[in-house]
Amino acid sequence: MTTIVLINGSPRLDKGNTAFVLAPFQESLEQQGAEVQLLYTSKIKAKPCNCGRFICWYRSPGECIHKDAMVDVYPLLKTADILVLATPVYIPLPGDFQNFINRLCPFIHPEIAFREGRTRAQFREDVHIQTIALLVTTGWWERENADTVIRIAEELAAVAGVKFGGAMVRPHAHELQRENIISKDQQSVIEALKSAAVDLLTEGSINPRTLDAISLPLVSREDFINNWNGN
Repeated sequence: MTTIVLINGSPRLDKGNTAFVLAPFQESLEQQGAEVQLLYTSKIKAKPCNCGRFICWYRSPGECIHKDAMVDVYPLLKTADILVLATPVYIPLPGDFQNFINRLCPFIHPEIAFREGRTRAQFREDVHIQTIALLVTTGWWERENADTVIRIAEELAAVAGVKFGGAMVRPHAHELQRENIISKDQQSVIEALKSAAVDLLTEGSINPRTLDAISLPLVSREDFINNWNGN
C-alpha cells in the first residue's frame, strides 16, 4: 500500500480554496487504495528554521533543535512514499507553509555531490519519501502566477534526490466553486484532479495533459478583471 502525506498550507484550513481543490484529489487517492494522511501547517505552527547553524547536520545529525509540533510529525513524514504539498500563492507562500518546508532540513543527509551541474544532497536513509508533488491554488487568472512556488518544490525534490511528480495548478481557484450548480468546465477540472491521483499512483508522475486540464480557464480574462474590480 502506498502511503501519502498531504500538506495543506492554507491559513484557512479546510474552509479555503486549497482545501476545495485538494478534496477530489484526496478522495481519488483513497479510492485507489492509498493510505492518506492530511496535515495543516497552520495547526502544526512550525517554528522558523535556524538551519544557518546546521546543527541538525553536524552536531546532532537528523535532529532538529526545536521541540515543537513539527518534530512530532517527523515520524509520520518519514514513512510517506509520496509527499504532496498543497498551498495557495501568498506572494509567494503563507508563512507557516514556508516554515514547514524549511524545517525539512533535518531530513537531508549533509553529504553533497554535483548532479547535472548543480550542488545536490539526498534524504537520509530513514526517510522513505520517493516522490514530491505539488498542488497550487492562485487568485490570479493565469497559471504562471504559480511559477515561483513550483520552482521551490522542484528544487526541494532535486536537493533531496527524489522524483518531482508534477505541479497541479488551479488559477482563479475561487471560480471553481462560485456557482451553486457545477458547470461542465468545473466538473472537468474536478475529474482531472481525480485523474491526477491515479496518474501519480500508477505512473509515479502526473500526465501533462491532466495538468493542463486542471488549469482549464473557467472565465475569460476580461470577465475575470470585471468581476475582480466589481465592474
